[in-house]
Amino acid sequence: MISPSNVGVDIGRTLKPHEYIGMVRRDEVLDAYLRERAAEAGATVINGLFLKMDKPEARSGGRYKIYYNHYEKGSVNGEKREMEVDAVIGADGANSRVAKSIGAGDYDYAIAFQERVKIPDSKMEYYKDLAEMYVGDDVSPDFYGWVFPKCDHVAVGTGTVTHKSEIKQFQAATRLRARDKIEGGKIIRVEAHPIPEHPRPRRVLDRVALVGDAAGYVTKCSGEGIYFAAKSGRMCAEAIVEGSENGTRMINEADLRTYLKKFDQTYWPTYKVLDILQKVFYRSNPAREAFVQMCADEYVQKMTFDSYLYKRVVPGNPLDDLKLAVNTIGSLVRANALKNEMSKVAL
Repeated sequence: MISPSNVGVDIGRTLKPHEYIGMVRRDEVLDAYLRERAAEAGATVINGLFLKMDKPEARSGGRYKIYYNHYEKGSVNGEKREMEVDAVIGADGANSRVAKSIGAGDYDYAIAFQERVKIPDSKMEYYKDLAEMYVGDDVSPDFYGWVFPKCDHVAVGTGTVTHKSEIKQFQAATRLRARDKIEGGKIIRVEAHPIPEHPRPRRVLDRVALVGDAAGYVTKCSGEGIYFAAKSGRMCAEAIVEGSENGTRMINEADLRTYLKKFDQTYWPTYKVLDILQKVFYRSNPAREAFVQMCADEYVQKMTFDSYLYKRVVPGNPLDDLKLAVNTIGSLVRANALKNEMSKVAL
């Protein structure tokens, strides 16, 4: 974690030997692996683009008709096709067409921009077991910049909700902050995508459910979504299996709502805590300096990683929690004092 003044703090000191944060290559490796595993388990994999669907008449128990473009391997021209299904799980990303088809409502979103950079092997060795997060108004007014290792290259990027039109300026600042460590690198790929900021107002309707980015399951502060996408997909599928009694009865909306209830009960505290952290510590450079300073504390690191790795808000030791609260207040007071001094100097 690197502060606005480039003070770096190693925040992995409390990790146990078997604990780590995995960095994945979605398009090149992970997504294909998941599709192949689904096919091996009996799923029919279709290379298609969802267009729209016709809903069955209310309470009729009829089937949904799905319209999609089908793409043969290597083809760029899709063939219009349709199929009938009993239920639909919309896992089609932040710009979900399934969500639009059920009037799921909108959400605020961040724009994430990153460049895949192939750097010299000598510099790649530095990132072998290391990811960097940069905070500061220069790299993002409300998020963070990053350098994440991707096996044989790094991803350098940033994101913002409030200043989307300035994303390339923030990206340039992130590259500048990391320049010594990525010097000599060659950009091999440029990517940009939206990141939901909160769940959609509606995530289930009749026999249609949303999961992952389509539902808005991305955490504040960290911007993580892949775990919650996979977990919500599994929970939703399990609710369908259980509600249909292994395919012997037609499910209904109540069956799908058991998935929502379970997901919200399990993960709502995590989302809430990270939302508070972002609002408190990402609001100014002095607050970010205070945040990085706090991250140097081993108790903070232990609580953070125990909660982050296992996706639960972990209860702490009451005495240590009291000390942490005092230190947090002290850090914020110093941050506000520094902010006021900076304002006086600017005047």
